[in-house]
Amino acid sequence: MSTQTHPGDQTASNATTTASLHRLTLPGPMLQRGFWLYVWRVQTPKGERLYVGRTGDSSSPHATAPYTRMGQHLGFSKAQNSLRRLLTEAGVEPETCGQFDLISYGPIFPEIGMTKEQLRHEQMLLHTPVRDQMAGLEKKLRDALVAAGYKVLNVVHSKKQYDAAHWNAVQNAFAKHFPELIK
Repeated sequence: MSTQTHPGDQTASNATTTASLHRLTLPGPMLQRGFWLYVWRVQTPKGERLYVGRTGDSSSPHATAPYTRMGQHLGFSKAQNSLRRLLTEAGVEPETCGQFDLISYGPIFPEIGMTKEQLRHEQMLLHTPVRDQMAGLEKKLRDALVAAGYKVLNVVHSKKQYDAAHWNAVQNAFAKHFPELIK
C-alpha cells in the first residue's frame, strides 16, 4: 500500500497555522439561573451591531444563566443560534468580527423552582407571567436602543406588558454601556 500527498493536504509538519492566544473573563454572577436581559455588542467589519435577548424559556419552565446563551448564540444549532444567523444574513461571518461583548443585567427575577409536588403544567402557570413581563422588557430595550440610534440586528415581537419600575432599572443599568438610552 502506498500513500500519496496531494498539494492541498495539510499535515502537522506542513500545516500553516493562525493560532493565537485569547482570553475570556466570565464574572461568577453570570452563572446564576434566572430571568436576565442581555445585549450582545459585536464589533463587525461593517461596524458595531447589537443583539438584544433574554433568558426565560417560552416552551419550558426554565430560566437559564446568560453564560449558557453565549455558546448557543454563536453555535451551529439552528434552533438556538440567532446571533450567528443574523450576522450571516447581514453578510458578516462571525469569525471575522473583532470582538463580542455580552452585557447582561439580572437576574431581574429568580428562576421559578419546581418542587417535587408540582406538575409541569403548574410550574408553567407560575413561570409564564414572569416570562411575559421579561418579553415586554426585552422589546422595550430593543426598541429604545434603536430609537437612540444603535444598530440592532434583531426584531423583538412582543405585545406583553412590563412594569415601569423594572424598565427604569433596566434602562439605567444598560445606559452605563449605551449612554444614548438616557438622552
